[in-house]
Amino acid sequence: MQQTYAFFALLRVTPNWLRLSRPERRRFEAEVLQPIYARYAAVRMRWFDAEAFTGRCSDIALFETKSIKDFYYLIDALRDSKIGTEPYFEFLDIIPAVENGFREYDAQLAQ
Repeated sequence: MQQTYAFFALLRVTPNWLRLSRPERRRFEAEVLQPIYARYAAVRMRWFDAEAFTGRCSDIALFETKSIKDFYYLIDALRDSKIGTEPYFEFLDIIPAVENGFREYDAQLAQ
C-alpha cells in the first residue's frame, strides 16, 4: 500500500489579499487557484482559518497526497501565482507528516 503524506503549510495573509473585495477573492480562487488544483488532482487540499487563535499564522493549508512530485509541483505553481508574487500569502513553514506512522513502524517490527 502506498503511503499518504500530509503537509501542513502555515501561511500568513498579507494586506494585498485583505485589500481585495470578497468577490475579487472568489474570482481569483475560481480563475487561478481552481485550475492549479485541478492540474495536481493527486493532491487533496483543505484550508483552515487560524487567525483568531494564534499570532503565528493566519491560515493553515493541509495537503494530502501519495505523490511527493505532485505536491512539489503544486507548491511551485502556487508560489508562481499571485499567492506568492503579490504576495497574497507568505509561506511561514511547511511541516511534513505521516498519519499514524508509528503503526506502520510497529507492524514492520513484528515481521
